[in-house]
Amino acid sequence: MGKNWMRLDNAALIFPAISHTRWSNVFRVSATLTEPVDPALLQRAAADLMPRFPSMYVRLKTGVFWHYLEALPAPPQVREDFAFPLTLMQKKELKTCCIRVIYFKNRIAVEFFHSLTDGTGGIIYLKTLTARYLHLKYGADVPAEEGVLDLNEAPLPEELEDSFPRFSNGVALDDRETDALRLRGTREPNFLHLTTGIVPAGALKAAAHRYGVTVTVFLTAVMAESILAYQTERCPERRRRKPVRITVPINLRRIYGSKTLRNFALTLNPGVDPRMGDYDLGELCSVIAAQLNAEATPQRMAGRIAANVNPQNISLIRAVPLPVKSFIMRLIYNRRGESKGCINVSNLGVIRVPEAMAPFVRRMEFIIGTQRSYPNNCSVATFGDETYINMIRNIREPELERRFFSRLVELNVPVAVETNSN
Repeated sequence: MGKNWMRLDNAALIFPAISHTRWSNVFRVSATLTEPVDPALLQRAAADLMPRFPSMYVRLKTGVFWHYLEALPAPPQVREDFAFPLTLMQKKELKTCCIRVIYFKNRIAVEFFHSLTDGTGGIIYLKTLTARYLHLKYGADVPAEEGVLDLNEAPLPEELEDSFPRFSNGVALDDRETDALRLRGTREPNFLHLTTGIVPAGALKAAAHRYGVTVTVFLTAVMAESILAYQTERCPERRRRKPVRITVPINLRRIYGSKTLRNFALTLNPGVDPRMGDYDLGELCSVIAAQLNAEATPQRMAGRIAANVNPQNISLIRAVPLPVKSFIMRLIYNRRGESKGCINVSNLGVIRVPEAMAPFVRRMEFIIGTQRSYPNNCSVATFGDETYINMIRNIREPELERRFFSRLVELNVPVAVETNSN
């Protein structure tokens, strides 16, 4: 970070423009410990991380042509969990700080404004924060491995870079798709319902292997199957049904080897058109796996990166004042952003921690919020022997998660359910 400020990365530019009261503009990662959290020590740990994570300790500022991130003068104040998860970060809060460090009983949680980082960057920060806290409380000597960073090292330049321009091939990929089904329900104005399905990681992996696919593909296929059944009940006339696509974030670090702690993910929308016929789960697994394998290649993803990066390099667009840019970005997002999918299935994968840290940590989770037109969303993370599937919604009806978790049980994947709803 130079001159006490930093440009937003390519993926981050859209988030200030599309902020809306119906859209949760943050995501959460959390670690549940074996003993209650000491807030004073957590505050010290958060302060100790400040020099190592300059891209996280920032606030959102408004310039003439772009939003930008400015370094905080002091670390954020640790607070007790005060409401339901992922409450909207209002503009007033973003002008003060773009992260929340939260505790509740045994849990440490961090919520990030989406313009700062993605799930991978967030979990690296959480692991390092938890490691520092454990050192302060118990004297635990946690080595810098498995995503825990060394606080004695200076930030690496690559950790702070916007990796999108570096891996763009300059040739924009035309990925226009037809609009997908919109899930509907009775809006809850001031509450997000969170339902967590806790499943044995081994049973989930075995079920996926029975269909010859990864856990991500399997869960995406089960979600698609649940939404197809939902639509069939509401729209018996086949020709009037809409495509069902599941938005799947792709961690581009795995493709290009970047070490950035900022955003470096793009989404794909695998799915099927039910007007063409019925699909069983095996067929959905095959179709979705084929689509993801075909699209998540270095060449194709570089074209998708170029489609986002190229417009920023046009002199006329660069010279347009920020209010006009924001208006244009909202129009494009409303037309092309969420309209092509039904729901996210975002799998952070297996979260591992250093051996010295493991005895103090019971579980780790990842939760994304709802979006402007996605009333439901799903995020997944595996820690130890358990996979945590977090289904969140801003509507009253719990039908989708009931269908989804019930189907997993039918497939011999036991599910223990926790919820914040009555």
